[in-house]
Amino acid sequence: MYSLSTCWNSSRHTEGRDMLREIRDLGFEYAELSHGIRMSLVPGILDAVGAGEIRISTLHNFCPLPMGVNHAAPNLFKFSADDRRERDSARKHTLKTFEMAERVGAKLVVLHTGAADLGGLFGTPDYTEKLEKMVEAGQKGTPKYEKLLAEIQERREKRKATPMRHAAEMIRDLAEAAGEKGLLLGIENREAVEEIPFDYDIQFFLEELPENVRYWHDCGHAQIKENLGLIDQHAMHVETLAPRLAGFHIHDVIPPGMDHCPPGSGMIDFKALAPFVKSSHIKVLELNPAVPIEDVRKGIEFMKSVWGPE
Repeated sequence: MYSLSTCWNSSRHTEGRDMLREIRDLGFEYAELSHGIRMSLVPGILDAVGAGEIRISTLHNFCPLPMGVNHAAPNLFKFSADDRRERDSARKHTLKTFEMAERVGAKLVVLHTGAADLGGLFGTPDYTEKLEKMVEAGQKGTPKYEKLLAEIQERREKRKATPMRHAAEMIRDLAEAAGEKGLLLGIENREAVEEIPFDYDIQFFLEELPENVRYWHDCGHAQIKENLGLIDQHAMHVETLAPRLAGFHIHDVIPPGMDHCPPGSGMIDFKALAPFVKSSHIKVLELNPAVPIEDVRKGIEFMKSVWGPE
Protein backbone atom coordinates (compact mmCIF):
# COMPACT_ATOMS: atom_id res chain seq x y z
CA MET A 1 0.00 0.00 0.00
CA TYR A 2 1.04 3.60 -0.61
CA SER A 3 0.13 6.18 1.99
CA LEU A 4 0.73 9.92 2.48
CA SER A 5 1.88 11.29 5.83
CA THR A 6 -0.10 14.13 7.36
CA CYS A 7 3.22 15.85 8.06
CA TRP A 8 2.58 17.33 4.59
CA ASN A 9 -0.65 19.08 5.50
CA SER A 10 -1.56 18.90 9.21
CA SER A 11 -0.09 22.32 10.01
CA ARG A 12 -2.39 24.13 7.60
CA HIS A 13 -5.64 22.46 8.68
CA THR A 14 -7.83 23.16 11.68
CA GLU A 15 -10.27 20.33 10.94
CA GLY A 16 -9.10 16.73 10.79
CA ARG A 17 -11.68 15.58 8.27
CA ASP A 18 -10.64 18.27 5.78
CA MET A 19 -6.99 17.29 6.30
CA LEU A 20 -7.69 13.67 5.40
CA ARG A 21 -10.02 14.58 2.51
CA GLU A 22 -7.20 16.57 0.94
CA ILE A 23 -5.06 13.42 1.01
CA ARG A 24 -7.89 11.25 -0.30
CA ASP A 25 -8.59 13.69 -3.14
CA LEU A 26 -4.99 13.17 -4.32
CA GLY A 27 -5.88 9.51 -4.89
CA PHE A 28 -4.49 8.01 -1.67
CA GLU A 29 -6.59 5.33 -0.01
CA TYR A 30 -4.35 5.49 3.08
CA ALA A 31 -2.82 8.21 5.25
CA GLU A 32 -0.24 8.12 8.01
CA LEU A 33 -1.11 10.18 11.09
CA SER A 34 2.19 11.84 11.78
CA HIS A 35 3.66 13.45 14.89
CA GLY A 36 2.04 16.83 14.26
CA ILE A 37 -1.56 15.80 14.99
CA ARG A 38 -3.01 18.28 17.48
CA MET A 39 -5.83 17.19 19.76
CA SER A 40 -8.19 19.54 17.92
CA LEU A 41 -7.79 17.46 14.74
CA VAL A 42 -8.79 14.16 16.36
CA PRO A 43 -12.62 14.43 16.17
CA GLY A 44 -12.53 15.07 12.43
CA ILE A 45 -10.04 12.25 11.91
CA LEU A 46 -12.35 9.83 13.68
CA ASP A 47 -15.31 11.07 11.63
CA ALA A 48 -13.46 10.59 8.33
CA VAL A 49 -12.26 7.10 9.26
CA GLY A 50 -15.63 6.13 10.66
CA ALA A 51 -17.35 7.21 7.43
CA GLY A 52 -14.93 5.11 5.37
CA GLU A 53 -13.52 8.12 3.52
CA ILE A 54 -9.93 7.00 4.04
CA ARG A 55 -7.95 4.34 5.90
CA ILE A 56 -5.02 4.88 8.25
CA SER A 57 -1.88 2.87 7.52
CA THR A 58 0.32 3.95 10.40
CA LEU A 59 0.80 6.40 13.24
CA HIS A 60 4.03 8.18 14.06
CA ASN A 61 4.67 8.56 17.78
CA PHE A 62 3.57 10.77 19.54
CA CYS A 63 0.07 10.94 18.06
CA PRO A 64 -1.94 12.82 19.04
CA LEU A 65 0.37 15.41 20.52
CA PRO A 66 0.27 15.87 24.30
CA MET A 67 -2.08 18.58 25.53
CA GLY A 68 -0.54 22.03 25.17
CA VAL A 69 1.89 20.97 22.43
CA ASN A 70 0.94 22.39 19.04
CA HIS A 71 3.94 21.55 16.86
CA ALA A 72 5.46 18.30 15.62
CA ALA A 73 7.47 16.84 18.50
CA PRO A 74 8.54 13.21 17.93
CA ASN A 75 11.51 13.62 20.28
CA LEU A 76 9.61 15.44 23.03
CA PHE A 77 10.17 12.53 25.41
CA LYS A 78 12.99 10.03 24.82
CA PHE A 79 12.94 6.31 25.63
CA SER A 80 16.68 6.63 26.22
CA ALA A 81 16.58 9.46 28.76
CA ASP A 82 18.53 9.21 32.01
CA ASP A 83 15.64 10.91 33.79
CA ARG A 84 13.09 8.27 34.83
CA ARG A 85 10.30 10.85 34.72
CA GLU A 86 11.00 11.57 31.06
CA ARG A 87 10.97 7.85 30.25
CA ASP A 88 7.67 7.51 32.11
CA SER A 89 6.25 10.37 30.03
CA ALA A 90 7.49 8.71 26.86
CA ARG A 91 5.76 5.49 27.86
CA LYS A 92 2.52 7.25 28.82
CA HIS A 93 2.19 9.13 25.55
CA THR A 94 3.24 6.13 23.45
CA LEU A 95 0.43 4.14 25.03
CA LYS A 96 -1.92 6.96 24.04
CA THR A 97 -0.63 6.59 20.49
CA PHE A 98 -1.47 2.87 20.67
CA GLU A 99 -5.00 3.75 21.78
CA MET A 100 -5.37 6.11 18.83
CA ALA A 101 -3.98 3.49 16.45
CA GLU A 102 -6.55 0.99 17.66
CA ARG A 103 -9.38 3.51 17.21
CA VAL A 104 -8.46 4.22 13.59
CA GLY A 105 -7.51 0.67 12.62
CA ALA A 106 -3.81 1.31 11.91
CA LYS A 107 -1.38 -1.59 11.57
CA LEU A 108 1.87 -0.10 12.85
CA VAL A 109 3.32 2.68 15.01
CA VAL A 110 6.62 4.27 13.95
CA LEU A 111 8.96 5.03 16.86
CA HIS A 112 12.01 7.20 17.46
CA THR A 113 14.21 5.37 19.95
CA GLY A 114 16.22 8.16 21.56
CA ALA A 115 19.76 9.52 21.53
CA ALA A 116 23.18 9.32 23.12
CA ASP A 117 24.57 12.49 24.67
CA LEU A 118 27.63 13.45 22.64
CA GLY A 119 27.91 16.85 24.30
CA GLY A 120 31.04 18.93 24.27
CA LEU A 121 32.74 17.64 21.15
CA PHE A 122 32.41 20.83 19.10
CA GLY A 123 30.77 23.27 21.49
CA THR A 124 27.48 22.76 19.62
CA PRO A 125 25.01 19.87 19.70
CA ASP A 126 24.37 19.78 15.94
CA TYR A 127 27.19 17.51 14.80
CA THR A 128 25.17 16.33 11.80
CA GLU A 129 24.94 19.87 10.47
CA LYS A 130 28.69 20.32 10.92
CA LEU A 131 29.41 17.24 8.81
CA GLU A 132 26.93 18.36 6.16
CA LYS A 133 28.60 21.77 5.88
CA MET A 134 31.98 20.12 5.40
CA VAL A 135 30.54 17.88 2.67
CA GLU A 136 29.03 20.93 0.95
CA ALA A 137 32.44 22.58 1.08
CA GLY A 138 34.00 19.60 -0.72
CA GLN A 139 35.89 18.42 2.36
CA LYS A 140 34.53 14.87 2.57
CA GLY A 141 37.40 12.38 2.44
CA THR A 142 39.97 14.92 3.55
CA PRO A 143 42.13 14.13 6.59
CA LYS A 144 40.25 16.82 8.54
CA TYR A 145 36.88 15.26 7.72
CA GLU A 146 38.02 11.71 8.44
CA LYS A 147 39.49 12.78 11.77
CA LEU A 148 36.22 14.45 12.74
CA LEU A 149 34.21 11.41 11.68
CA ALA A 150 36.47 9.11 13.69
CA GLU A 151 36.08 11.33 16.77
CA ILE A 152 32.30 11.19 16.43
CA GLN A 153 32.31 7.40 16.01
CA GLU A 154 34.56 6.93 19.03
CA ARG A 155 32.37 9.15 21.19
CA ARG A 156 29.22 7.36 20.03
CA GLU A 157 30.66 3.98 20.99
CA LYS A 158 31.67 5.19 24.43
CA ARG A 159 28.31 6.80 25.21
CA LYS A 160 25.72 4.47 23.70
CA ALA A 161 25.42 1.66 26.25
CA THR A 162 23.16 3.28 28.85
CA PRO A 163 20.72 4.98 26.44
CA MET A 164 20.50 1.78 24.39
CA ARG A 165 19.68 -0.19 27.54
CA HIS A 166 16.99 2.28 28.60
CA ALA A 167 15.48 2.24 25.11
CA ALA A 168 15.48 -1.56 24.82
CA GLU A 169 13.79 -1.94 28.20
CA MET A 170 11.13 0.54 27.22
CA ILE A 171 10.47 -1.06 23.84
CA ARG A 172 10.15 -4.55 25.33
CA ASP A 173 7.51 -3.21 27.68
CA LEU A 174 5.71 -1.33 24.90
CA ALA A 175 5.87 -4.32 22.54
CA GLU A 176 3.77 -6.33 24.99
CA ALA A 177 1.15 -3.59 25.13
CA ALA A 178 1.22 -3.24 21.33
CA GLY A 179 0.82 -6.98 20.89
CA GLU A 180 -2.37 -6.94 22.95
CA LYS A 181 -3.80 -4.52 20.37
CA GLY A 182 -2.43 -6.38 17.35
CA LEU A 183 0.02 -3.61 16.52
CA LEU A 184 3.49 -3.75 15.04
CA LEU A 185 6.17 -1.31 16.13
CA GLY A 186 8.59 0.16 13.59
CA ILE A 187 12.04 1.29 14.78
CA GLU A 188 13.03 4.10 12.42
CA ASN A 189 16.57 4.75 11.24
CA ARG A 190 17.43 8.35 12.04
CA GLU A 191 19.42 11.11 10.36
CA ALA A 192 21.19 12.78 13.31
CA VAL A 193 24.51 11.23 14.34
CA GLU A 194 23.56 11.07 18.04
CA GLU A 195 20.24 9.25 17.56
CA ILE A 196 20.08 5.56 18.47
CA PRO A 197 20.23 2.80 17.49
CA PHE A 198 23.18 3.69 15.29
CA ASP A 199 22.86 2.24 11.81
CA TYR A 200 25.39 -0.55 12.36
CA ASP A 201 23.61 -1.50 15.61
CA ILE A 202 20.03 -1.75 14.29
CA GLN A 203 20.21 -5.43 13.34
CA PHE A 204 21.60 -6.47 16.73
CA PHE A 205 19.17 -4.18 18.55
CA LEU A 206 16.20 -5.81 16.80
CA GLU A 207 17.46 -9.33 17.51
CA GLU A 208 17.00 -8.64 21.23
CA LEU A 209 13.40 -7.46 20.82
CA PRO A 210 10.07 -9.28 20.34
CA GLU A 211 8.93 -10.31 16.88
CA ASN A 212 6.30 -7.56 16.63
CA VAL A 213 9.11 -4.97 16.71
CA ARG A 214 10.23 -4.40 13.14
CA TYR A 215 12.57 -2.19 11.14
CA TRP A 216 11.15 0.98 9.57
CA HIS A 217 13.35 2.32 6.77
CA ASP A 218 13.44 6.05 6.16
CA CYS A 219 14.92 6.45 2.67
CA GLY A 220 15.96 10.07 3.17
CA HIS A 221 17.71 9.45 6.47
CA ALA A 222 19.68 6.53 5.06
CA GLN A 223 20.78 8.59 2.07
CA ILE A 224 21.99 11.38 4.35
CA LYS A 225 23.98 8.85 6.36
CA GLU A 226 25.57 7.53 3.17
CA ASN A 227 26.37 11.07 2.07
CA LEU A 228 28.14 11.70 5.37
CA GLY A 229 30.08 8.43 5.30
CA LEU A 230 28.20 6.83 8.21
CA ILE A 231 26.91 3.91 6.12
CA ASP A 232 28.63 2.43 3.07
CA GLN A 233 25.73 1.84 0.66
CA HIS A 234 22.07 2.66 1.05
CA ALA A 235 20.83 -0.45 -0.79
CA MET A 236 23.18 -2.76 1.14
CA HIS A 237 21.86 -1.34 4.39
CA VAL A 238 18.28 -2.19 3.36
CA GLU A 239 19.29 -5.67 2.24
CA THR A 240 20.87 -6.40 5.63
CA LEU A 241 17.69 -5.47 7.46
CA ALA A 242 15.18 -6.86 4.95
CA PRO A 243 14.11 -9.84 7.13
CA ARG A 244 12.65 -7.47 9.76
CA LEU A 245 11.53 -4.72 7.36
CA ALA A 246 7.91 -3.55 7.74
CA GLY A 247 7.82 -0.42 5.63
CA PHE A 248 9.26 2.83 4.37
CA HIS A 249 9.17 6.56 4.77
CA ILE A 250 9.68 7.74 1.21
CA HIS A 251 11.23 11.10 0.40
CA ASP A 252 14.16 12.28 -1.65
CA VAL A 253 17.36 14.13 -0.76
CA ILE A 254 19.10 17.09 -2.34
CA PRO A 255 22.73 16.54 -1.30
CA PRO A 256 24.07 16.47 1.20
CA GLY A 257 21.18 16.73 3.67
CA MET A 258 18.04 18.47 2.36
CA ASP A 259 15.39 15.80 2.74
CA HIS A 260 11.59 15.38 2.59
CA CYS A 261 11.69 16.31 -1.08
CA PRO A 262 9.31 14.57 -3.51
CA PRO A 263 10.68 11.24 -4.77
CA GLY A 264 12.31 11.53 -8.16
CA SER A 265 13.50 15.08 -7.53
CA GLY A 266 16.75 14.23 -5.75
CA MET A 267 19.65 11.77 -5.62
CA ILE A 268 18.17 8.58 -4.11
CA ASP A 269 18.43 5.54 -6.38
CA PHE A 270 15.00 4.08 -5.66
CA LYS A 271 15.52 1.46 -8.40
CA ALA A 272 18.41 0.02 -6.39
CA LEU A 273 16.08 -0.43 -3.41
CA ALA A 274 13.30 -2.06 -5.46
CA PRO A 275 14.53 -5.68 -5.07
CA PHE A 276 13.89 -5.45 -1.32
CA VAL A 277 10.40 -3.94 -1.57
CA LYS A 278 7.39 -6.22 -1.14
CA SER A 279 3.72 -5.55 -1.80
CA SER A 280 3.11 -6.30 1.89
CA HIS A 281 5.35 -3.41 2.97
CA ILE A 282 3.74 -0.14 4.04
CA LYS A 283 5.02 2.69 1.86
CA VAL A 284 4.48 6.20 3.22
CA LEU A 285 5.40 9.38 1.37
CA GLU A 286 6.70 11.78 4.02
CA LEU A 287 6.97 15.21 2.42
CA ASN A 288 7.78 18.75 3.46
CA PRO A 289 4.66 20.93 3.86
CA ALA A 290 6.08 23.26 1.17
CA VAL A 291 5.88 20.56 -1.53
CA PRO A 292 3.21 21.65 -4.08
CA ILE A 293 0.22 19.40 -4.77
CA GLU A 294 1.38 18.72 -8.32
CA ASP A 295 4.76 17.53 -7.05
CA VAL A 296 3.00 15.17 -4.62
CA ARG A 297 1.17 13.69 -7.61
CA LYS A 298 4.40 13.39 -9.60
CA GLY A 299 6.11 11.79 -6.61
CA ILE A 300 3.58 9.00 -6.14
CA GLU A 301 3.48 8.26 -9.87
CA PHE A 302 7.28 8.06 -9.91
CA MET A 303 7.27 5.60 -7.00
CA LYS A 304 4.63 3.41 -8.63
CA SER A 305 6.69 3.32 -11.84
CA VAL A 306 9.80 2.22 -9.89
CA TRP A 307 8.42 0.03 -7.09
CA GLY A 308 5.15 -1.10 -8.63
CA PRO A 309 1.54 0.00 -8.13
CA GLU A 310 0.99 -1.62 -4.72
